[in-house]
Amino acid sequence: MYRCPCLALAVLALALPAAAGSGPRQESSQPLFRLPPTQELQPPAKQGPSEPVPGQAGKDVIWLPTPEPLVERMLTMAQVGPQDVVYDLGSGDGRTVIAAAKRGAQAVGVEYNPELVAFSERAARVQGVASKARFVHGDIFETDFSGATVVTLYLLSTLNMRLRPTLLKMRPGTRVVSHAFTMEDWAPDEVSQAEYRSAYLWIVPASVEGAWRLELQGGTSYELDLTQRFQKIEGTVVLGAVKAGLREPFLRGSTIRFGFVDPAGAWLELTGSVDGQRMGGTFQAGPKAGRWTAVRR
Repeated sequence: MYRCPCLALAVLALALPAAAGSGPRQESSQPLFRLPPTQELQPPAKQGPSEPVPGQAGKDVIWLPTPEPLVERMLTMAQVGPQDVVYDLGSGDGRTVIAAAKRGAQAVGVEYNPELVAFSERAARVQGVASKARFVHGDIFETDFSGATVVTLYLLSTLNMRLRPTLLKMRPGTRVVSHAFTMEDWAPDEVSQAEYRSAYLWIVPASVEGAWRLELQGGTSYELDLTQRFQKIEGTVVLGAVKAGLREPFLRGSTIRFGFVDPAGAWLELTGSVDGQRMGGTFQAGPKAGRWTAVRR
């Protein structure tokens, strides 16, 4: 159908703005079309620390989590309770620290990755143990953890060996627990398994190697010599012209026990504790009992 071009031109003239120099034009009170309303911009929601990813790189090792059942067994092996100060070296997502805090311990995690530190702090708040769980952004080889009564690890054996001299200088009786990796020739005091994985416990022994002068209550004295390989000890006692071997020598932390047969043929058993350059406790010799002391010669 033919259409008159005059009508189209008239509509076009209404839609176009007035030409320059043609004088003012009355603006319509209503726009010819409306844009959709703009929505108010909202600030992005504050995001918490990102979820850690197993296998992510760290300073010395990649991060892999310890299964929760093994975490609980490690803390049980170490007999963690409210009296303890627990340091987890390489604390990752904070699960071991948080579990120790739930047992009432003061727990500290040392972690090199600041994102994992932030994640752990948030997790401790969420789980209600922020007052007992603290996280330190730092290097485990430069951090002072000498105040710990329990140290937990999930490192490599090479890193355990770098830490071993420091651990052996800690207070006797300190418990050290490692997931998966050993201390080479320092034999563990216990090995447990959970989730098809192993955990190892060591109790830091007192230093007893050397020559001691042993005195029993009542005035009898003996010369005692001890050798030591970590918690394993052997020794001899001088009985006049005889140097007799000690029987059943035992050392765990600062607790020591040994025995020998005296010149009269009596079995003498001694139990006590080590305190630096001194040790002492009680002895039993048949019906006779008393106290004993020893000092380094």
